[in-house]
Amino acid sequence: MDTLTRRRFLIASGVAAGGALAAGGTAYGLHEILNFRRPDTGLRGKTLVLVTLYGGNDGLNTVIPYADPAYAAARPGMTYPHDQILDLDGAFGLNPGLAGLHGLWQQRRLAIVRGVGYPKPNRSHFQSMDIWQTAQPDRPGTTGWLGRWLDQAGRDPRLAVSFEPVLPPLLAGATTAGATVPGGAVKLPATVTPQVLRAVSGTSAGEPPAQARAAACFADLIRVQDLMNDVAAASDADADDEDTGDDSAATGTGGAAPPLDAQLALVTKCIEAGAATRVYSVSLGGFDLHADEKNAQQSQLAKLDKPLSAFAQRMAGRDVVIAVYSEFGRRVRANASDGTDHGTASSMFLIGAGVPGGMYGQAPSLTDLDDGDLRYTVDFRDVYATLLADVLDAEPQRLLDGWDGRLQLG
Repeated sequence: MDTLTRRRFLIASGVAAGGALAAGGTAYGLHEILNFRRPDTGLRGKTLVLVTLYGGNDGLNTVIPYADPAYAAARPGMTYPHDQILDLDGAFGLNPGLAGLHGLWQQRRLAIVRGVGYPKPNRSHFQSMDIWQTAQPDRPGTTGWLGRWLDQAGRDPRLAVSFEPVLPPLLAGATTAGATVPGGAVKLPATVTPQVLRAVSGTSAGEPPAQARAAACFADLIRVQDLMNDVAAASDADADDEDTGDDSAATGTGGAAPPLDAQLALVTKCIEAGAATRVYSVSLGGFDLHADEKNAQQSQLAKLDKPLSAFAQRMAGRDVVIAVYSEFGRRVRANASDGTDHGTASSMFLIGAGVPGGMYGQAPSLTDLDDGDLRYTVDFRDVYATLLADVLDAEPQRLLDGWDGRLQLG
């Protein structure tokens, strides 16, 4: 197909926008990530997979302090019978929706960091997420903590990849930014046949580089969608009666991203192909539950649990570390609608190479509260510092404004 015909097709078919995105400064096709290789220096660093739970996941109904009478007193109608809670240590247990993660706990492969937060907490979804992603509680900056790592790690965007619809701020550095791989649904006009699609997806001699890359990346979008469709079909085959509908449109509380299992399938494909990417960012929204929370949260946690635990099992034996966090927890006392409002400290999950399972951090008191909220016991920068040092071989103090704390694992 000649250059002029290709350009006219891209415009007339309505896919020019997708091609332009794929040709943008930080947008890449999956094939470019799969083929990403670094010079062999003899060093083999670990890979970090960061899972963001948008909406403020309720930590107290995730890692449940069921033995504390203050828990049931604060949440009548929202607690679980003890025989439904997945026991951890006789005092705490996991939500019934987290059976897969409970299995990892029993294998001593799940680390639970309790009471994670930061000083002077902010209860705004947007501002608190900015604080978590920039790692600057006093005044959220313009660069993400992993973006700053990227600035010093070689400045190749493919070192840090997001499979979310928009590159998260945490991957934005001062001089470069991570890569985003467009995914999700690709809608084609009815007149576009497979033969036309093959023609427009190829490259032609003498074609401008940006246009050729747009065409190649457009073809790659189709391959990404095919993989996602395969994942969705497998999920449907295993699905039970729980709601598996799409998330709402993109907001500060998440949504519009491909399902988590599809995102993690792409991460799996890249890792198993030997891609040199060191950081992957994926996400799951839907945790802003102000009413009728109990069943809805359990359903959302199940959407986290199944793909995450399967991914962790598949990555066993590889140098991969997974970290799961949300922008804040919820208030201790339930509201009048059997939900919970925006709170502060919560738990993080860590899984993978070199991560000894167990409980870390002091559990916040349910009675010694800060205006109805949990007092944090672990600064999230301690966790970040550990991930930077132990997973990404970086110097935390240079990237975290001199922060010298560290989470002691093991």
